[in-house]
Amino acid sequence: MSNTNNDFSRPRILLADDHKMVAEGLKRLLASEFDLVDTVEDGFALVEAVKRYRPDVIVADIAMPGLSGLEALAILKDRDPAVKMIFLTMHRDNGYVLRAREFGASGFVLKAAAPEELIYAIYAVLKGKTFFSPAVAGTIPPPPKRDAAVPKARSLLTLRQQQILGLLSGGRSAKEIGRMLNISPRTVEFHKYRIMEIHGLHSSAELIHFAIRHGLTESNASLASLTV
Repeated sequence: MSNTNNDFSRPRILLADDHKMVAEGLKRLLASEFDLVDTVEDGFALVEAVKRYRPDVIVADIAMPGLSGLEALAILKDRDPAVKMIFLTMHRDNGYVLRAREFGASGFVLKAAAPEELIYAIYAVLKGKTFFSPAVAGTIPPPPKRDAAVPKARSLLTLRQQQILGLLSGGRSAKEIGRMLNISPRTVEFHKYRIMEIHGLHSSAELIHFAIRHGLTESNASLASLTV
């Protein structure tokens, strides 16, 4: 539900969590210090709400219907690298923490932490810093060095695969892509999983991040010049 009493003198926060009780608790916690522009319940709605409200900070769960928080962040970072998102999650697994950092999250706070920790994280992020909860920060290894010998991603994909990857990175479904390219959704899925197989990707989130990292997003796809 959108907040109709916006105070533009305060930082603008967008919440994304599909658990209504959690979302209501967050609104009560943050309302005294921030302008809560809206609360959404899935990743697709999150992407649209960011475009509509342009919040200063997004507070989002990782696991949500439609697009996960990680997938939504990948799309948003492609549109605006300066976007700031804090993940508020029950998942403390090292894998989630590493992916959050890799996808460009500004913060990572556990739902089990004291409420003040989230407020502190928001203020830190507003100042251009990152905040990863002390409970997980010590588990993050340094970023791996990139191997300059790794072949360019484009050279391993056909033009059709590059095109489909770009459209997938824009949040389009297999059905939508099929209509756009006059192919079946099943063919789209075949190409998707072939791309994942070629590059050793294991999830849609990894696929989207791969597209962003290698400049294979929808904005770079040459839709008019590619043929079936």
